[in-house]
Amino acid sequence: MMRHPHVWMGLLLWSIFGQAQAAWTVNMAPGATEVSHAVFDLHMTIFWICVVIGIIVFGVMFWSMMVHRRSTGQVAAKFHESTTVEILWTVVPFIILVAMAVPATATLIKMYDTSEPDIDIQITGYQWKWHYKYLGQDVEFFSNLATPQEQIHNKSAKGENYLLEVDQPLVLPTGAKVRFLVTSADVIHSWWVPAFAVKRDAIPGFVNEAWTRVDKPGIYRGQCAELCGKDHGFMPIVVDVKTQADYDTWLTERKADAAKLKELTSKEWTLDELKERGDKIYHTTCAACHQPEGQGMPPLFPALKGSPIATGPIEDHLHRVFFGKPGTAMAAFGKQLSEVDIAAVVTYERNAWGNNKGDMVTPKDVLALKQAASK
Repeated sequence: MMRHPHVWMGLLLWSIFGQAQAAWTVNMAPGATEVSHAVFDLHMTIFWICVVIGIIVFGVMFWSMMVHRRSTGQVAAKFHESTTVEILWTVVPFIILVAMAVPATATLIKMYDTSEPDIDIQITGYQWKWHYKYLGQDVEFFSNLATPQEQIHNKSAKGENYLLEVDQPLVLPTGAKVRFLVTSADVIHSWWVPAFAVKRDAIPGFVNEAWTRVDKPGIYRGQCAELCGKDHGFMPIVVDVKTQADYDTWLTERKADAAKLKELTSKEWTLDELKERGDKIYHTTCAACHQPEGQGMPPLFPALKGSPIATGPIEDHLHRVFFGKPGTAMAAFGKQLSEVDIAAVVTYERNAWGNNKGDMVTPKDVLALKQAASK
């Protein structure tokens, strides 16, 4: 019979959770920007003030308990009030609060000073992705979760950056002051990158400002910090900070890609080409709700495999993807995807999982619908 079961239980728990605690830390990280360093320094300043206060208060308390205990024959003093003590416990905390408020105010002023930016980027939250628009540069794109569905459903091993990787990161140059204009297209989100000390709520109909300046190239990761729906945990943020020369090269390539995408609208596509492109778009944009094999998650997310929409009139299918369905979780993708991508994903859905309709939507069809909707 085991004489000390609690000891063995403790060893068992330690062996199970010991490795999970290996990277556990208790303090904030200094971050990668001037503002994040200021926030960290403020945090440490206030922390040490609290430590000193704690040592003094508990030191006096324990000293008094030991020295004035009853066993030594001490007799409690009898007094009702002391003007000196009341003045001290009013003035001393006031001085402490002022000493904490001065650096805190200076840091807050610095955090909210979005004036004279070098670059303006509009950040729009969607369920469940981010849209980045470089104002004045004719560059914009969506950033989607890139973690494979096989990892999410435990069909393969988790990657190093599980749920913290995207297909297209936000790219910034070093040394530039970047102003973020944060809003939302549906529900409340929150754009949060801890290394930048930036966290701003994305609220429909409102624009919140934030800014950063990063001096060191690298990859910085964050997440949506507002509970925004069932895939809240699948809405990561990745920022790729490049040198100015590399950033200029990237920006030129993005502008060229945007021009090529416009040219693709007039291209004569084949069914197989649209299905191949639609496969990628579907698994990036639609699979989280409708599932990789189109089986859906009824009743909230209906199946596309054999559905009346995916096997019915092609015009109804295109209309549903473009305009969405009000009152449901089906979003309108007319402003989220390009004409080519909408045509590709509709074509794919009509010819996948045994639907086999054999028909296709072309980018020109989508462009015609978009032009009609804008009138």
